[in-house]
Amino acid sequence: MIQKPLLFAGNSNPGLAKEIAGRMESRVGSALVDKFRNEECRVEIRENVRGAEVFVVQSICKAPNGQTVNDSLMELLLMIDALSRASAYRISAVVPYYGYAKQDKKTKGREPISAKLVANLMATAGVKRLVTLDLHAAQIQGFFDIPVDNLEATPTLCSYLKQQGLEGNKIVVVSPDAGGVARAERFAKRLRSTLAIVFKRRPEPDVSEVTEIVGEVDGKIAVVVDDMISTGGTLAKAAEALMRRGATKVVTCATHGIFAGDAVRVLNDSPIEKIIVTNTLPNSESELGEKFKVLSIAQILADAIKRITANRSVSELFAKEDSDEPSRSVGPLLELPDVLTVS
Repeated sequence: MIQKPLLFAGNSNPGLAKEIAGRMESRVGSALVDKFRNEECRVEIRENVRGAEVFVVQSICKAPNGQTVNDSLMELLLMIDALSRASAYRISAVVPYYGYAKQDKKTKGREPISAKLVANLMATAGVKRLVTLDLHAAQIQGFFDIPVDNLEATPTLCSYLKQQGLEGNKIVVVSPDAGGVARAERFAKRLRSTLAIVFKRRPEPDVSEVTEIVGEVDGKIAVVVDDMISTGGTLAKAAEALMRRGATKVVTCATHGIFAGDAVRVLNDSPIEKIIVTNTLPNSESELGEKFKVLSIAQILADAIKRITANRSVSELFAKEDSDEPSRSVGPLLELPDVLTVS
């Protein structure tokens, strides 16, 4: 008999959690996730989870309610600890955006490897599985001694690009740096297009300079793909360089729209025609502006959760490279109650 999964969510991206629950015909469990007057995080699970398969949905990011990245991380850890102490059978962390992922190595002496520390904290709290999307560095999976499902937003993004007619010989898929070539190749294969690479250097953190572009972009629509958009400076400068090389227009897409600092202004002032991201972080098109498009990855996460619960392959979701569909649903697996709101 398949165990009924229970979903819980913190405050970093509750809208996505409710959408995932809706796609599963499930519900978001009742939990108090708040703060005490002294600003310490307060967590209370308000229903029985003994022996249950539990998934905690929480991106490690800033939230619209003013909470910080560190608040989101602490909420996640405390919820996991509370569920573990309440005798949940297995706790999986669904972390659409894995914060601190850019700090995955030491670039100079006396620096922490913060992504590894976050992995240790989650494991110590009691996580038995991690579900995430497009880790900044794939080797972060090796920081865990538990199963890690690093899902892809590529099918969702490519499906939208095809709907907009952005495929074939009229476009060129562009990697904004050498590290993103493998990702860009996957996009180019799905979109049946050519590939170009922007080479850059970073004189200091969050600052980049374009040095060279390899590939033919003249007379084509440049589709720049990346895993995340932080300050927007890299993409803005890449777009300027691509336009100087003869690109007719520039469209960019990324899984994670962080939009740190004045990134939204930088991107709106850039020659980029469209910025496409997913809702791994709580972004709103109405707040970002007309240039921005936010796609939902709820179905991918819902299908992954259902497959994990049923002990079925998660990698099958991405097995068909040329599929136009974001994912392939496994269909209803369980009899689940109606969707409820988080208290």
